[in-house]
Amino acid sequence: MDRHDFTRVVRERAVPWRRVTFLICGDWGRAEDLMQVVLIRLYRQWHRIDENGLEAYVRRIISRLAVDEAQRAARRGEVLGEVPDLAGTGVAVDEAVSGVLDVRAALRKVPPRQRAVLVLRFYDELTVAETATALRISQGTVKSQSARGLQALQTALGLPVEPDWAPPARPRPTGHTERRHTERLRG
Repeated sequence: MDRHDFTRVVRERAVPWRRVTFLICGDWGRAEDLMQVVLIRLYRQWHRIDENGLEAYVRRIISRLAVDEAQRAARRGEVLGEVPDLAGTGVAVDEAVSGVLDVRAALRKVPPRQRAVLVLRFYDELTVAETATALRISQGTVKSQSARGLQALQTALGLPVEPDWAPPARPRPTGHTERRHTERLRG
């Protein structure tokens, strides 16, 4: 692929990439900054990238940069921007937009890696294997981060959190029955 292909691809894919970046980092300003770094890295490696692996490569860059940036911000004690409360400002916000804002605000409360997994799995609609490849983590980690991220998102949204599934516990024998059971085991 040549430089003209780079320009064409960026024109076609920049908006969806920026949207994913925003959902992962939770702030439009940071998303714009991260997209600049993503595009610079992409341009530097352009001659090496196979067009079939382009989306996975870009997702990996976006995810890693967003998670790294969030971790650096946390170490510096920065607080990511909040969604402004539009109530009482005279700005009309219908229920659909309000629901989207609630989810975006809640998504920002999910830890960075879990947020990246949730966005790639459920917004970008990647499979477990594709998400694992994009983030360079195991498929098991994708599954566990998805489960934890969904629980964190439910908590942030104020929804009841479904506990992890566990098989029903067998009732323990008590008293006389317990002694007989123990004796049978001893032989």
